[in-house]
Amino acid sequence: MVTPGGGLFGPQSITWRVHTETPARPAALRAFQLQALHPRTIRGIAQNCLLDDPEVARARLRRQLDFVAVRTFGTSEQAEQAGERIRRVHARLIGLDTDTGTLFRVDEEENLRWAHCAEVSSHLEVALRSGVPLTPADRDAYVAEQRRSARLLGAGDVPGDTAELADYFDGMRPCLAVTGEARDALRRSVSPQLSFRLAFMTPPLELGSLPAAGALAFATLPAWARQMYGCRGNRAAEYAADTALKALRAAAMALPAKLVAPEIRAARGLMRAVTEVSGADVAA
Repeated sequence: MVTPGGGLFGPQSITWRVHTETPARPAALRAFQLQALHPRTIRGIAQNCLLDDPEVARARLRRQLDFVAVRTFGTSEQAEQAGERIRRVHARLIGLDTDTGTLFRVDEEENLRWAHCAEVSSHLEVALRSGVPLTPADRDAYVAEQRRSARLLGAGDVPGDTAELADYFDGMRPCLAVTGEARDALRRSVSPQLSFRLAFMTPPLELGSLPAAGALAFATLPAWARQMYGCRGNRAAEYAADTALKALRAAAMALPAKLVAPEIRAARGLMRAVTEVSGADVAA
């Protein structure tokens, strides 16, 4: 699946650096916790996905992580095919805005843009807190590169640098609220309920990591988002989360190659190659 050229990104992209070094699960859960603050976004998810079923919720997270991997490391064709599948699914889904009694399409432009921005900011924030060395220019480049990911989902007019991303969140805050669906989503992300079958099938290390990843994700949310959920500022929790994420990244980077996910292992090899060979083929 991993390609040195012909994909959306490439070995010299900031995207590859972020996604080969950043703990993926806390970033994905942080994105979900942030997305849940948009009433229509979380209602569209909750009304079309049985989040109260632990196996369904876990499968949804797994699909999200798989999609991130395909669009990041795969060929353009693989990324486009994955994006088309998701667009087809979203195009069929309808949600009910219980505040107004109106129906809405899950793939409304505002929902897509909010979901994209929450995901981009989450991967970037978790990367920084994990100790991934990113200059301000690198951070801007990551946000700009992720416009290619937005196009896969049909989202347009998304931020192109960190300043635009910050402005976007500032502008969206009056539209956000902690609904019952948001509280339920947060609870399930930090305290997942597992069926007996799922608990039996889940490896012990992964099973133990589920609540920890959700707690780490929550500690990295913007202060205003945590306050909306009813949590006051807690510098000790933020410091602990930063320390844990740095340790998690260091441990992951030190794993033997055979224990690393195949796409990450292959991507790291290609990244090393382009630092050694001048003029290596790099995806645009």
